[in-house]
Amino acid sequence: MDVLRASSSTLVHSPYISTTRRRNKTQFPKPIFHHLRLKLIVFDSSFTLFERNGSKSRLFMTLSSSPASTTESIEPPMPELEADGREKKRFDWYSHWYPLMPICDLDKRVPHAKKVLGLDLVVWWDRNENEWKVFDDTCPHRLAPLSDGRIDQWGRLQCVYHGWCFNGNGDCKLIPQAPLDGPPVHTFKEACVTVYPSTVQHDIVWVWPNADPQYKDIIMKKKPPYIPVLDDPSFSGPTGNREFPFGYEVLIENLMDPAHLPYAHYGLISNPTPKVKVDREGGSPLGMEVEKLDKNGFNGKQDWGCSYFIAPCIYHAFIDVDQQNGSAICETEKSNRRLCLVFMCIPVSPGKSRLIWSFPKNFGVWIDKIVPRWMFHIGQNLILDSDLYLLHVQEHKVMELEATNWQEACFVPTKSDAFVVGFRRWLNKYGGGTVDWKGKFSGALPPSPPREQLMDRYWTHVVSCKSCSAAHKGLKTLEVMLQTMSVISIGIVAVTKQNMISMVAKSTMVSMAIICFAASKWLAQFIYKNFHYHDYNHAFV
Repeated sequence: MDVLRASSSTLVHSPYISTTRRRNKTQFPKPIFHHLRLKLIVFDSSFTLFERNGSKSRLFMTLSSSPASTTESIEPPMPELEADGREKKRFDWYSHWYPLMPICDLDKRVPHAKKVLGLDLVVWWDRNENEWKVFDDTCPHRLAPLSDGRIDQWGRLQCVYHGWCFNGNGDCKLIPQAPLDGPPVHTFKEACVTVYPSTVQHDIVWVWPNADPQYKDIIMKKKPPYIPVLDDPSFSGPTGNREFPFGYEVLIENLMDPAHLPYAHYGLISNPTPKVKVDREGGSPLGMEVEKLDKNGFNGKQDWGCSYFIAPCIYHAFIDVDQQNGSAICETEKSNRRLCLVFMCIPVSPGKSRLIWSFPKNFGVWIDKIVPRWMFHIGQNLILDSDLYLLHVQEHKVMELEATNWQEACFVPTKSDAFVVGFRRWLNKYGGGTVDWKGKFSGALPPSPPREQLMDRYWTHVVSCKSCSAAHKGLKTLEVMLQTMSVISIGIVAVTKQNMISMVAKSTMVSMAIICFAASKWLAQFIYKNFHYHDYNHAFV
């Protein structure tokens, strides 16, 4: 830290570095990319994910030539790095496709409540048209949530408050309270539900968050971002989704930041040993560079591969597993074993976000066919939880500082923050500095709940994951069965007369009762830690 203080005095004043603020020196982002690395270790323990080649980025400069006190500072992106730097048109948050949920986690029998950009939506399966539909989650009658409704025997979405029914076009088909011989009030425009354009791509339901009639057939003009590897049959990898108690900006920055992996997830992820180990965790410099930045996002290059930010939701990276020299590769280059990280970050509301992830790979695909999906999610959720609290508090601290821009609150002097700075550059230049909530929120973050509630897995993941929900239900049933067997075994021994059963049989039944009881207790703890709450204390790892 003394080195940073000494070197920071030589920083060149720029829009990216504020030399006047020193209140918060906490490094900001952290990625999920750990999931991937966790998997890589299972398949190939000799693979070194982050090998450095010391590549220099045009976004950075060395402030000191002294090896003992070298500090790198982020300069403003060079003009040639921004493809449309003169473009003044603002990014329209409501003119893009947003992923809602993987269809493997949606039940066709019931409507599902989801929120995007502050919009309350209901996703339901229209069996008459064999399509997933996305409506405004509001009944036009008395504004009851349609997501708490049902799908009736004719395949219509029914509001269970008064029984109003709607077809896949949002038209009201039945108002039970309206007389059959009276005026057809169900045909009035006011009785219709707002319908949002939707489609399915990569086995994910997407929504266009603008119901203006001009966008009714938007799918014919503009499709969701296409990631070829997700449809490549030679690649395999489970998907997942989870809600987070921090905003979209913090989530996507976290995914772009590999430097936090050895620290925030220590003990959960195996990290390569650097040539010079400066601490227990083995952190070291990372060569990262933003090559292009425009309204649609940016391209990034790092020592281990290529990364892409497709505005506003997608961050994905390609890694050549067999490449050991640390030089970057492009998506189009051929490689024997490749792994892709796909992160879809959805802005839900201020202080709330949702993540859909997938890690398709073309090696070790057999493990995805043998290991249940929910078992992968247990490990991935543990990694997500290990920095969840940090990110939640971090976001609140930035808001408390009331900084006019992100650079006034955070000190980002090294190459490892290149993608984070690139994202903030995009957000400030094209996105208006923050998500456009259309005035639905005051801008204040929700209050922080207790830690156990903040890191709850059940309501943020299990209930919306079909595989984890089924596993949770099955394990709870097994827990009850073990407790029942324990009680029955003790009961049989208690009511049986002494001369009617041998001591060996009694001992066996008592032992069985003890084993079943102990197993039920262990299983209850396993369920709680893996499906509800598992704390991660960084001071004791």
